[in-house]
Amino acid sequence: MNKDDLILVSVDDHISEPADMFDAHVPAAYRDRAPRVVVQEDGTQQWFYGDLKGRNLGLNAVAGKPREMFNVDVLRYDEMRPGCFNVDERVRDMNAGGQLAGLNFPNWTGFSGQVLNQGPDRDTNLVMIRAYNDWHVDEWCGAYPGRFIPCGILPLFDVEEAAKEVRRLADKGCHAVTFSENPQALNMPSIHTDYWYPLFAAASETNTVLCTHVGSSSRTPAVSHDAPPSVGMASSSMMSMFTLVEMLWAGFYKDFPDLKFSLTEGDVGWIPYFLWRAEHVHDRHSGWTKHEFPPGYSGPADVFRRHFYTCFISDKVGVRLLDWFNEDALCWESDYPHSDTSWPFAPEDVIETMGFLADEQIDKITHLNAMKAYSFDPFRYIPREQATAGYLRSQATDVDVVTRVGREAGERDLEAWGRMTQVGQAAKAAAEAAAKAAAGK
Repeated sequence: MNKDDLILVSVDDHISEPADMFDAHVPAAYRDRAPRVVVQEDGTQQWFYGDLKGRNLGLNAVAGKPREMFNVDVLRYDEMRPGCFNVDERVRDMNAGGQLAGLNFPNWTGFSGQVLNQGPDRDTNLVMIRAYNDWHVDEWCGAYPGRFIPCGILPLFDVEEAAKEVRRLADKGCHAVTFSENPQALNMPSIHTDYWYPLFAAASETNTVLCTHVGSSSRTPAVSHDAPPSVGMASSSMMSMFTLVEMLWAGFYKDFPDLKFSLTEGDVGWIPYFLWRAEHVHDRHSGWTKHEFPPGYSGPADVFRRHFYTCFISDKVGVRLLDWFNEDALCWESDYPHSDTSWPFAPEDVIETMGFLADEQIDKITHLNAMKAYSFDPFRYIPREQATAGYLRSQATDVDVVTRVGREAGERDLEAWGRMTQVGQAAKAAAEAAAKAAAGK
């Protein structure tokens, strides 16, 4: 396939949400409690929800920058390219990168909306989650029909309300929602309980995918507390490994045969080994583990094929192992504007990564699977001949793909990484202590 003929639909991009996003969507009685952007003493801009700090911008907003200007510390909106937070500029950047459409995860709220779930009180949290979703679906995605796959945040602290929000979002045409890769790590019930059944029922009924994004449990892999930053970056996919292995053995599939999850931003080259290992465990140990799969299921690999979508950016390993995958559920992602993004060279990278595949397989991975998974049809709005990478790029020849603002990375960023690591370790320890205390009651 020629790179100009590709149709690229990413199942994982992000928004560095604009500071005024809540203005039109929060009722007057709650406006004084709405999340806000605060300029800190060092001049950086930071989201706050009450006293809760949002996730910083840093590596989440570096598209177009050379790696020497990747910053970990919180930034300012004027130190990133406008496409990170302005929908008009985002579409121009998508055109320049040859990308037709994308599913956009949240940023400052945490990838499963953790910050909005942990706010001051239940009612306020519900208002802000709905306001976020209305902004996302109506303003951001609604501004350019056919260019965005909407993705909502859920009030995971109340599963009945989460189910209601899934149905409300589905009525608005949104069939993707964020779900934690490990709810128990957020001090919520485990996926091995029936607490989540109302949510699973709503997702199944509305053909909504539960997206488990890396980092959506607010945890990182257990490495040495003083490990170099490259260790953390290289091991990030491990959280998706934990998620998949747990969910292969979950007991709810017999009740929800149509339930779909996505493993997001964890790449895929590691999946064949864990599927093999799961099958081996089932073969060797089921005599004493007594695990039973639903009638008609052959084992854990069958669970994977029936219930999971996966995705990758530039994984050169996974696409060489398609015999182990369900190629009808494998998708491509851009990850704009995060530090792993292939933007603006996605068409070139896609051909380098999977150009050896048949055109039909490339079409599945680059757009057809995503369209089916998320009930998304961009061709209702955009003629197919105007959806190709080549055509889109021809409409954006004036876009400068180099981001010419920001600062050079230095000691400040290494120090920021150290602080983030320490905070993560402290949060993990506190969560474990709370769980032990609760168990002792």
